[in-house]
Amino acid sequence: MSTELAWFKSSYSGSGGDNCIEVALHTDAVHVRDSKDTARPPFTVSTTAWSHFTSYASSTAQS
Repeated sequence: MSTELAWFKSSYSGSGGDNCIEVALHTDAVHVRDSKDTARPPFTVSTTAWSHFTSYASSTAQS
C-alpha cells in the first residue's frame, strides 16, 4: 500500500502557478500545502472542516 499523497491544484489557479495551494485528499483528512514551497510540512484538516471551508469560500465568491 502506498502512502504517497496525490497533490493537485484547483482549476481556478491559472497557468502561472503564483500564490496557489495544493491539496491532497485522504479518506479522513485533507492535506494542504504551499505550491511554491512543497518542502514545508503541509497542514491537515478534517474532511468536515474542509467541506465547511469550501462551502463558505464558494458562497462568498459568488457574492
